[in-house]
This record gives sequence, C-alpha cells and structure tokens, in this order.
Amino acid sequence: MRIIIPLMLMFVASALGSPDHPPTRPYDNYVLDYSTSVDPALETQLESIDTKLRTKYGISPDQTNVGLLDLDHLRLAMIHPDHTDYAASVAKIGILLGYFQTHPDAATHLDPAVRHELGLMIKVSSNEMASKYSHIVGLKKIQSILDSYGFYDKNHGGGIWCGKHYSRDGERYPDPVSDNSHAANVRQLLRYYLLLEQGKLVSPEASATMRQIFDSPDIPHDENKFVKGLAGRGLHILRKSGTWQDWLHDTADITGPGRHYILVALTKNPKGDEYLVDLAPAVDDLMKGTDGRSGGFK
Repeated sequence: MRIIIPLMLMFVASALGSPDHPPTRPYDNYVLDYSTSVDPALETQLESIDTKLRTKYGISPDQTNVGLLDLDHLRLAMIHPDHTDYAASVAKIGILLGYFQTHPDAATHLDPAVRHELGLMIKVSSNEMASKYSHIVGLKKIQSILDSYGFYDKNHGGGIWCGKHYSRDGERYPDPVSDNSHAANVRQLLRYYLLLEQGKLVSPEASATMRQIFDSPDIPHDENKFVKGLAGRGLHILRKSGTWQDWLHDTADITGPGRHYILVALTKNPKGDEYLVDLAPAVDDLMKGTDGRSGGFK
C-alpha cells in the first residue's frame, strides 16, 4: 500500500500536468506537412458542404480552397490545399510572426501600445498598423522568417507570402509561384494556426502572446464572414480575414463545447462572403456532430 499510493499520486499528477509540465493535448505532436493524409470521411463531408454552397451561390470549383483540421481527433480535410492565390490581408499574420521573431523580448515584455496596434492589424485588419510594422521588420526579413518555418515553398505550390507593405510604398517582391504581392494557400495557413497552438512559433511564450493578440478582447470582431456565420454559438474565435475585390477569405482557430478546430477558406468570387458565412456554421455542425451524417462526434 505504501508503494501503490505514491505511484497513484504520480499518475494523477502526470495526467493533470503542472506549471512546468502542462498536460499534453491531442495535437501537441501532430505534424502537418506534404505527406499528411486526409481523413476520407471528413474529406467527403467537407467536399459535400463545399459543393452545396458553390451550387447555391454559382461559384465554380476552382474559386474555393478550403481546409479543416479537427484538433480534438486529428482529422484533416482539404480542398485545393496547395493552390496559392492572392491573400489580401490574410498575409498580415506573416508581419505578426516577423515582429515576434525579431523582437524576442516582446514574448514576455510587450509594450501595451504595441500590443494594441498589433491587435488592430490582426483583428480589424488595419493597413496603417500593418505598414508600420512591416517597415519596422522589413519585407525581406519577414519573408525569410516565413520561409524558415516552411510556410512558403515554390516547389510545393507556394504558401504564405508578404512581399509588399500595406500602403502606397512602392517596394514590392512578388511571390515566385503566383506573382502576387501577398499570397497564401490552405495547407500553410492550417500549419500556421497549428504551430501557434502548439507553441512552436518563435517560442511557447511568444506563441501565447501572439494568441492573445489574435484574441484582443478590447477590439471587437468585424461581424462578417466566419464570425457572422458563427454568431450566437458561444464560440471562442481567433481569426484573420482578408478582403480585396473578389478575393474574400477567412481563417480561424475555433473552440467550443466538445470541439476545437481550424478552418481556412480562400475564395475568389463576388459571392465569397455569403459562401463563408454559410460555410462556418455547416462545418461547426459537423464538428459538434449535429449534421445528421456519419463521422460526427457527439
């Protein structure tokens, strides 16, 4: 008995974690790369949702790129994962990463004014703040940092690219694959949020502070796209959207009762916003197992 009780206490402590050793999560060691397989059932369900919504809004198959990563059950589904297109403001996540990579002290000692300005850049997509911080870090430096994490690979379709300030500044470095000033694809956007959740962007402390900036509770969400579609569901959403002409995108890390997932959708169609508004609740129903089809988790 004297031996069993300490062993039981050790087991309980291990399961609950500690400040120095937090409990493990299903996705902590999950790797998303070019060889990662999709879940066939989830893939079929995501394709069905996409097809239904494209039909509803008259959107062609080549105008939507979608990714879904179920963090609780490690299920992946992607439509056109490596097609790189114009990213609009979504590429501002590269500026955020670049700032923390080049300012390591910001992870634990971030000036409140800087925190607020970065929050404006991410949460309401301030071009003024994006330009301010891309000038501070430098475009070539930002891209070299994105490349160092494998977020852009011209041999695999491209990825996240930030080659121009969000201003009238003429400095421009187009991405080699799509010739866009700002670019992104589904696979690398999913990876960005995954690594952020895993605490692997810059450092665990920096990743935590970056998540706080995505959260920025003092700055209201723009009530459009995914946020509009998920209104009233009691969800916690970390999100970066993008809008320019017919390029209408949204990307988010979404948590709710019984579900935690990353959803990415890039569209190029005048009806893209409507598509995104409908996509989010359809996927959320799927993730909480209320869609009425097999594969959901109750």
